[in-house]
Amino acid sequence: MDLVFEIMLAVGLAMDAFAVSISCGLCVLKKQYVNAFKTAFLFGFFQWGMVSLGWLAGFTFRTFIEPVDHWIAFILLAFIGIKMWKESLDDVKEPLDLTKLSLLLTLALATSIDAFAAGISLTALGYPIPRPSAIIGTITFILSFLGVMLGCRLANYSYFRKYLDRLGSVILIGIGIKILIEHLK
Repeated sequence: MDLVFEIMLAVGLAMDAFAVSISCGLCVLKKQYVNAFKTAFLFGFFQWGMVSLGWLAGFTFRTFIEPVDHWIAFILLAFIGIKMWKESLDDVKEPLDLTKLSLLLTLALATSIDAFAAGISLTALGYPIPRPSAIIGTITFILSFLGVMLGCRLANYSYFRKYLDRLGSVILIGIGIKILIEHLK
């Protein structure tokens, strides 16, 4: 497989994780680098793991997963986005912390479902998986780390904090809708 193709595939798969990581960064008040690393590690690990699992699953599970993968991603992202929006309306309550491990795992899973499908496609094309999966995981890690840091910088403007939380929730819901629409075409 051509290295340029692998990098383009990795960047394409990492875009959802990048956008979600910006939302995660909006929630970070302390330990920015620790939370950026934690988010990037989980997102990169899930992208690497899901593309590898997809490659291993090949055609065996393809007929079962492809009809519902987009619905799973949509439901997970919409649920978290709606919850985040509702919590941004409460001036007294702390905003939803997307860097909690349980939420990060959910977000990592939701943003890596497409990687599973890409792994199935790589099997169908006859490509070996070690190098593409490593590139996908690494690029996702880098872009997710940068996304969290960008979100942290935006969150420093406390006057806009609740609006930024709402923007983050819209981003999550929007990504879920995008995934759903792309698969329903």
